[in-house]
Amino acid sequence: MATLINLSIDVEKLPKQKFVKGKKGTYYNFTIAVNDETRYGNNVSAYDSQTKEEREAKKNRDFIGNGKVVWTDGNIVVAEREEQVAQPQATVEVESDGDLPF
Repeated sequence: MATLINLSIDVEKLPKQKFVKGKKGTYYNFTIAVNDETRYGNNVSAYDSQTKEEREAKKNRDFIGNGKVVWTDGNIVVAEREEQVAQPQATVEVESDGDLPF
């Protein structure tokens, strides 16, 4: 564990149309920014996650909460996407008498 962050979210600011129904519940996507500078005792901001189109259109981010880093070991790394392991193809052995019609 490299970092602990305490964060408060104003749930009234969450656009209800962006809630996502999943198999195990309802989810909401956030973007969390850890800033180098502290303002009012906080250095973490939470925003409503934007779509690619919203980012490309330079739409303003919707601020929904703030917080602060309360502990870190100084190591925060970028998460890398794990490659999905290809499932081996099933092989079927066919006995042949050598008299194929094609």
